Amino acid sequence: DIKFFAPPPHHGSLAQYIDHPAGFCYKLPPGISHEEGAMCEPLSVGVHAVRRGQVMPGTDVAVIGAGPIGLVSIMAAKAFGAGKVAVVDMNEGNLEVARQMGADIGILSGRTESPIAVGERIKSVLGPDGPGVVIDCAGFEATMQAALRSCSAGGKVVLVGMGDELMKLDMTHAATHEIDIIGSFRYANTYPLCLSLLEHKRVNVLPMITHRFGFSEGGIADGFDTAARSAQTKAIKVMFNL
Repeated sequence: DIKFFAPPPHHGSLAQYIDHPAGFCYKLPPGISHEEGAMCEPLSVGVHAVRRGQVMPGTDVAVIGAGPIGLVSIMAAKAFGAGKVAVVDMNEGNLEVARQMGADIGILSGRTESPIAVGERIKSVLGPDGPGVVIDCAGFEATMQAALRSCSAGGKVVLVGMGDELMKLDMTHAATHEIDIIGSFRYANTYPLCLSLLEHKRVNVLPMITHRFGFSEGGIADGFDTAARSAQTKAIKVMFNL
């Protein structure tokens, strides 16, 4: 059984105090702010995905989707020693942020562009063999098709996003190229590593916090509205400060 804040029937954590098992609490290292500590939660998703893909020093990585989870996946891949990291998104603004977060290459894809074409564009910038690991942070049929098309023989496609429940994929291509398709759901046992990465300045999560609000009824309402209108507000992560 997995108990997680906010998914029904479990309550969220928008409260002054939380009764939480001590075994799942971690002391912040000296010099790490509460905001950085809070960002261990999304950072953990990227760290878990990179672990699942077994990214090692020198591994070229492609990340599909430059939203918040794509950004933490980029940071985690770089912290694990990845070689070149390419990111694909349909929004140039998202790609610019991704470059600031450590992506080496940004690929602007079109809404009508075929998955095969996107996959070939990834290979064109990461070498003819393609990336050893592709992390799909969108999770749609088209993005998974592009991920499989771009991945190197013997490589790994890590599915993080949950866009489509059912997909039609070229499994013959995956089999003949010996591509592993790996699911990555949330995270497990990642907080100690995330805190270490923050303590030793291997990642910088603070630029992802674009908006801050006080912990009041009005502040919470404004914060959720800001996050919901991210296309207009350019919000990445909204932080409530107690």
